[in-house]
Amino acid sequence: MVIDCHCHAGQGDGFTGPWDTAAPLGLYRRRALRAGIDRTVLLPAFHSDYAEANREVARIVARHPERFYGFAFVHPARDRGRVLAMVAEAVELGLRGLKVHRRDARITREVCEAARAFRLPILYDVMGQVAPIELLATEYPGVPFIIPHLGSFSDDWAAQRALLDMLVRHPNVHADTSGVRRFDLLVEAVRRAGPEKLLFGSDGPWLHPGVELAKVRELQLPAPAEQLVLGGNLLRLLGRPRAGLSRAARLVRAGLIGETLP
Repeated sequence: MVIDCHCHAGQGDGFTGPWDTAAPLGLYRRRALRAGIDRTVLLPAFHSDYAEANREVARIVARHPERFYGFAFVHPARDRGRVLAMVAEAVELGLRGLKVHRRDARITREVCEAARAFRLPILYDVMGQVAPIELLATEYPGVPFIIPHLGSFSDDWAAQRALLDMLVRHPNVHADTSGVRRFDLLVEAVRRAGPEKLLFGSDGPWLHPGVELAKVRELQLPAPAEQLVLGGNLLRLLGRPRAGLSRAARLVRAGLIGETLP
């Protein structure tokens, strides 16, 4: 199974660019089908109200559960004090992970503790500021972190090389392949950290999923290793124990939940 771990969907309301205006899936889906992509993780577009944006993604996933997984977006600063409740709602709606972007704000303990409580992976775009991942990985060893673009969408070679070292050292740090221009860094990531630390992603619908998938194919990995990158690693991260989620949601509503689930 081939799974794209990084594609946006739904409408934004910022109107500064495609990323916060609209992420339509029609053309993406046709391209993904032609490329042989079986399933896709959907993330909201940038939005002023991520609770509403998460609901829109959840509705898309509910209509096409055979095609999509969904992650919830949270804003660490604007959503401060309500992240746990937002995540509880997102989990009840069927979403399977969290997305945080440093364009909004730096990740916080509140976000990491919500992910730990609900046993969810976090896809965190650090925009080239890789050093704090060292702290996240050691403070929250039970939380899987997926760093898109190998650490930098803007082709920051120094940041991407620094992330390679963290992939090697930290079992809970992973990277996705979307938007990585320097192909040899992907080769090195697999060689040094192993295929279990890399996930195929496209950053669709704005990047072509077939083009992004071709980079993974060109790594020419043995079939078992390629399958890890193309979907096995994501399924492993999504398949972590999730017992007690409905109870957690009830505790959130009652204001009784602590840092971790009983």
